[in-house]
Amino acid sequence: MYALELPIGSTGLEPRLERRYGKLVMAHLHAMEHLAAGLKALPGVESSFATTQAMWRFLNNEDVTLTALAEPLLAAAQAQAARTRADYLLVMHDWSRLDFAAHTAKADRLQMTHAHDVGYELQSSLLVDAVAGLPIAPLVQNLVSAEGVLSTRGAVAPGQTHLDELSERLAWLEAQELARPLVHIIDREADSAAHLRQWHEWHWLIRARESSTVQHDGTTQKLAAIADTLTYSPAGDAQYKGRTAALYVAEAAVTLVRPARPKRAAAATGRRPAPVKGEPLAMRLIVVRVQARGATRPLAQWTLLANLPATVAPATLACWYYWRWRIESYFKLLKSAGHHVEQWQQHSAPAIARRLLIAAQACVTVWRLNLRQDAQAAEARAFLARLSGRQIKPDRLPAPSALLAGLYRLLTTLMLLEHYPPEQLLRLARDALGLLQGGEDV
Repeated sequence: MYALELPIGSTGLEPRLERRYGKLVMAHLHAMEHLAAGLKALPGVESSFATTQAMWRFLNNEDVTLTALAEPLLAAAQAQAARTRADYLLVMHDWSRLDFAAHTAKADRLQMTHAHDVGYELQSSLLVDAVAGLPIAPLVQNLVSAEGVLSTRGAVAPGQTHLDELSERLAWLEAQELARPLVHIIDREADSAAHLRQWHEWHWLIRARESSTVQHDGTTQKLAAIADTLTYSPAGDAQYKGRTAALYVAEAAVTLVRPARPKRAAAATGRRPAPVKGEPLAMRLIVVRVQARGATRPLAQWTLLANLPATVAPATLACWYYWRWRIESYFKLLKSAGHHVEQWQQHSAPAIARRLLIAAQACVTVWRLNLRQDAQAAEARAFLARLSGRQIKPDRLPAPSALLAGLYRLLTTLMLLEHYPPEQLLRLARDALGLLQGGEDV
């Protein structure tokens, strides 16, 4: 009578696998420990060993496809996209390495740079609300191993560069027809003349290298040189390395005229291809400076290139790029601050990829609570934060890891009450406390 069902959506799997998926999401609704990153058994009729066996079978079941496990994530994204008050939706794209150098049982690990940089690469596209800057759901998730790319969007050609694969990912995302236009936000790796021209039909906001050249006022100049000639206006506050700083923003109209310089050598000759000329591409240069109060020199400077219309203010674009760190926080939640993926003991990339999507659904569950701004949601957040036992600043939203911990405690309490009458729980508690206080030897 106490059990509650989480609103996690349907995977389209057969009923038995659907039920197991729901239980696995519930079991991931807590912050795990570095030394105990395995699945926690929920209080119920199943033993811990049976729970572990069930997860092993689920994660290694070929009928459990990544596209099926991504369905609830896409459904959550579409539902929130329909409710947002913003004119756009933000999609943060980034790559993160998963270190499994010590996990020799994983035979499909990928050597990424040097001999000790071994594991898998996680590639994610995270949907973020453009009003509050809060994460909604990962729209696409790839896991790269030595055997290829596992993706929620289906088959992916192996051996592609980051940006070539990203081009396919952007096309797939645009075809999903969410309720608002997408703005793709990418860090400096996307400062590629060929790809900027290729993506011109979509909206993007990209951090460029300050040494990159564009045409401005009739001459070719480096972005850093243009930035020094602009006039800056205040654009609000931001947190920078734990302290409050101010954002200042300036804008200039620029044109991309430089040729593309492919980095990958041609298969036939083994040499890099010659530079490829392209059509001039008009863009907006947005320069953002982060400064401490009263300081004259910036703490940081971002040179951003955008192809959005002038109706989107420069201060808004600066704020959107500032929210790019949400995807870094998502990676942190999967790694050191929540699920400790780099300690997972599954032996293959497909099993890790499936479990990552289960953990992602757990993240979406608590993100949904932060997205709501009504009094009922605020009360629920405060209650879960209190259950988590963590210190929360009164003017901040609880961290997702705190909400995970609180929600897990709430759900396990309800499950305990479902299987044990309150009178029996009280008796067991008294017996346990009595034994702790000392008693006769048995």
